[in-house]
Amino acid sequence: MKSILVPTDFSPEAHYAYEVALQLARHTGGRVVLLHVLEGLEDSAGGFSSSGSTVAGPGIDQIFPIKLMEATKRRLHNLMGEATRLAADVPVQESIKVGPIGEGILKAIQRHDTDLVVMGARGHGAMEHFFVSSNTERTIRLAPCPVLAVKHQQAEFEVRTVVFPSDFTDEATRAIDNLRQVLATFPDATLHLLHVASGTHSAATTQHMQEFAQHAQFPHMQMGVVQAGSTVAGIEQYAQQVNADLVVIPTHVRSGLSSFFRTSIAEAVATHAFPPVLTYHLQ
Repeated sequence: MKSILVPTDFSPEAHYAYEVALQLARHTGGRVVLLHVLEGLEDSAGGFSSSGSTVAGPGIDQIFPIKLMEATKRRLHNLMGEATRLAADVPVQESIKVGPIGEGILKAIQRHDTDLVVMGARGHGAMEHFFVSSNTERTIRLAPCPVLAVKHQQAEFEVRTVVFPSDFTDEATRAIDNLRQVLATFPDATLHLLHVASGTHSAATTQHMQEFAQHAQFPHMQMGVVQAGSTVAGIEQYAQQVNADLVVIPTHVRSGLSSFFRTSIAEAVATHAFPPVLTYHLQ
């Protein structure tokens, strides 16, 4: 996690994500890129360079975009000032782009060789802070790197309990390498393998979990089963039960894999489960 991208709309949830990103960067020796995308200014951005500076004298129709750009720079500057207090040893770079938010985030991932995106998320049904719900889901779906969704303030992002929900079919073994990288970052964490059962828990499922555990050979590992009406509800219930610090969910954009790995499940968990949720695409 050497390069961590934090898209922000200056909402509380985005700020929580920023705080977590600073802690992660300090823990891993990484750097943070703080990104704000100004959407809806494409038609009036002719007087701006890609970095936000003016390249020609402003006309009357550009007064508002210029003022908005100046205000945005001040807000980013204030956030960078917070970094000097919270994690003085973490390099933080600011970036302002003009265009659609989703496209701006994906381009920034490529431009900054991003290893991890940390974003704020807000549950469905919340009308405010549209950015931190729909755009987080879009990034989970399309980003080529892992995405960490943060919904609540984390005084100290210390990961001691990790929940890995799965159906433990053959496809699940493809998640082991990425899961191993997560646990290498938090070597003292206990990993909970979780199966969500909508009906009777079968012996076959238990066998699949045991085979996965034997294949993975992770230290500090436990197995859990929860009965729930839906996969998302079961994950949220179990995460609360074990006081999870992190939920890790692999997903895939392609069809033909187990239904558990559909991106819709990852998106729903990211906006419902209380702890931060890390998603990544299966290789």
